[in-house]
Amino acid sequence: MQNLSNPTILCVPGLRDHVAEHWQTLLEAKLPGTRSVPPLQHDKLSLAARVAALDETLADIDGPVILVAHSAGVLITVHWAQRHHRPIHGAVLATPADLESPMPAGYPNMDALSDNGWLPVPRRRLPFPSVLAASSTDPLCSARCAAGLADAWGSRLVELGDVGHLNPAAGYGPWPLAETLIDSLR
Repeated sequence: MQNLSNPTILCVPGLRDHVAEHWQTLLEAKLPGTRSVPPLQHDKLSLAARVAALDETLADIDGPVILVAHSAGVLITVHWAQRHHRPIHGAVLATPADLESPMPAGYPNMDALSDNGWLPVPRRRLPFPSVLAASSTDPLCSARCAAGLADAWGSRLVELGDVGHLNPAAGYGPWPLAETLIDSLR
């Protein structure tokens, strides 16, 4: 049984799943006991499949959990929280994707997102403490949209400045602030 003062950290990746140089992958390797929702083998765009994968992973963890979600992983986390009632100690929600606006080339279009259950994005307050880390230059979500999501979900907003989408393409492998944000929820 896990000590209540030491929650399990569970990473919830976005649609690109596990990228070797991504800060979530590096965080999992660095922090003992940190886990990640495994990548899907089928139905990769299905929100229901992703929410089920998160729920199955949580079912294998005893004790408190802090979720660390990125991009579409934030939306997976929020959709999961609307449907399930397992207590969560807290969540770091990093650079959510705005799925209600057209995405750049190379990302799913709004019809595909709608057909796979992603829309509408829930706007109810989360049942656990959360921190939403937002970028002022995220190509997948404006700072204004991120602030609105933080307000709707009851999340503390942390403005990161010019960090793009906080992924390897934006120059992020390690992201040390993730550990600080996690610690703020312990």
